[in-house]
Amino acid sequence: MYLEYKVIDNKYTNINQILKQEFKLSAKLMHKVISNKFVLLNNIPIDTRTIPNNGDIIKVDLNYEEENDNIVPTKMELDILYEDDGLLILNKPAGIAVHPSILHFSDSLSNGVRFYFDSISLKKKIRPVNRLDLDTSGIIIFAKNEYVQECLIKQMNSHILKKEYIAIVSGILNEKSGTINLPISRKAGSIIERCVSKDGQIAITAYSVIKELDNMSVVKCILQTGRTHQIRVHFSAIGHPLIGDFLYGSKSDLINRQALHSYHISFIHPISNKIMDIYCELPKDMKKIFNYYWYIFNNLLKYLYNQKMK
Repeated sequence: MYLEYKVIDNKYTNINQILKQEFKLSAKLMHKVISNKFVLLNNIPIDTRTIPNNGDIIKVDLNYEEENDNIVPTKMELDILYEDDGLLILNKPAGIAVHPSILHFSDSLSNGVRFYFDSISLKKKIRPVNRLDLDTSGIIIFAKNEYVQECLIKQMNSHILKKEYIAIVSGILNEKSGTINLPISRKAGSIIERCVSKDGQIAITAYSVIKELDNMSVVKCILQTGRTHQIRVHFSAIGHPLIGDFLYGSKSDLINRQALHSYHISFIHPISNKIMDIYCELPKDMKKIFNYYWYIFNNLLKYLYNQKMK
């Protein structure tokens, strides 16, 4: 993949300025591409202190290989929602970790992505952009190079990249829509649990109730911050823990994990600048929670998508 800029009405005194202002490369990535001669002027490697002229084409070659031997390749079936030269977007099933760890050294989603990259002869580091808990399902983005990763992280930090979830929570909420603004910190004595704490980091979750069934509520959540376990902690704190969330609520006969699914992500594509709207169907275990009501869930994403288009 190449970044490309054609000089018109030149206002730059050197190519370094183009790298910073047009491509918005970080200092780290700038150093890498310059020192390895990955910056091209009219397809020729060039000293970036060179003065560009009108009509010149500046390219940054992002096709360089990277070491990824720190992750063991493991063959697994990947549910690919979208793919191009810079992005691999997957539907993560519940029960699989995103990152390798001592407990998931060779069976994480990153292991599967490493195997897939090997199969398409892509020698790149494995770069998940967003995170999902082990038992949360849905959309996760892998960047195929450092530039795309940097761009999407900037979009997350500036709230351009938006993440929406469907959660099934216990009880009927008095307020059918609102914002939960409660700071979250690590729970004392635990390396896993989080809790609401006045000393915690700012955490904001916007929500709206989509459907009420029996003593449960189907809720759409939009994260305005991205704290660990944020949705789970927030709804537990207001007395409506997620169905099946044994860590912040209780186990359920209806589902063997927290009922939480990342169903929609939107962002601006770092290369094409097009708005990307990625949707992901609800998994079977969440559809089946309400037995004969499952058809509501089957049409839920279509309804949400149609509302988005209005």
